[in-house]
Amino acid sequence: MKFPRFTYLLVLLASLSACQKDAEVPVVQDFQNIPSWFPEMEIPTENQLTKARIDLGRKLFYEKKLSRDESISCGTCHKLENAFTDELSIATGIEGRLGLRNTPTLANIGYTDIMFMDGGVRTLELQAQSPIFTHEEMDFTIAEFLDRIEGDETYTRMFDEAYGQEPGAFGISRSIAAFERTFISGHSRFDAYEYQGDANALSAAEKRGRDIFFSSETACTECHVPPLFTNFEFENIGLYEEYADTGLARITQMDEDKGKFKVPNLRNVAETAPYMHNGSMGTLEEVVSHFNAGGVGHVNQSPLIKPLGLTEQEKADLVAFLHSLTDQSFINNPNLSEPD
Repeated sequence: MKFPRFTYLLVLLASLSACQKDAEVPVVQDFQNIPSWFPEMEIPTENQLTKARIDLGRKLFYEKKLSRDESISCGTCHKLENAFTDELSIATGIEGRLGLRNTPTLANIGYTDIMFMDGGVRTLELQAQSPIFTHEEMDFTIAEFLDRIEGDETYTRMFDEAYGQEPGAFGISRSIAAFERTFISGHSRFDAYEYQGDANALSAAEKRGRDIFFSSETACTECHVPPLFTNFEFENIGLYEEYADTGLARITQMDEDKGKFKVPNLRNVAETAPYMHNGSMGTLEEVVSHFNAGGVGHVNQSPLIKPLGLTEQEKADLVAFLHSLTDQSFINNPNLSEPD
């Protein structure tokens, strides 16, 4: 059965209200490796990071038993080597079912309280469960998953160590969220140049591209604010005159929100093609050309989107700079890969 998003969110809210028994005392330990130039991350008091919680979340993130036919996991659409995207225009669930939109990166996801491109969910804990319920994704339920793992000694032990509880919705949502809060990406060549004083970290073209990106003429940083390279807002970038997917308006039902989507995080953007909410652009060159042209003039188009007049060389330099945001230590982090 296909559930409307808000129907199953009511179920989730009820399931997540269960009382939590005292479990492992949070340890003062760096599980995230957050750069000194990043802001502090707010973590819910009831879900402080511990090794047991992160380990459980990691196991569940890659657990295919969470899908009805046991064919996919969270890690199927969110692949580490692609900065937790999947190289597809539109996300694909069980039985080849097409989802609604392109798969977004999960890099630095712990910094936002806006989940999905339309902002339909506002906590990471709630978001962790929604793909399980969604018909186009895993098309399953927590209750059915719990039946599958009943008597599993490994899961029983891990849930107890993490939250002092038997396997349940509370521990599932919170442990996956805990694991995702370790998805920190802030160690690119751009960071070495910008924050660590390595003048040789960027090439000449990348430095020129950086100057273009940070210039008042392009105003890129109005939306893609360093160091996280997003402002966590919703914008219409003039992609279409009429949007088949109305974006934020799907949630608010307001005409002025049509075509507005969450401003994407540009960290590792060279690894996350294709681009846009529907994967309609395959290369960064296409993306830069769109912004250079100034959009198509949708009624809700952001006033920041206007013709830039960049030369071919300047466009190439801007693309080169975007490549400098790739964090090799992130996309090759063994602590974020599927456990053995």
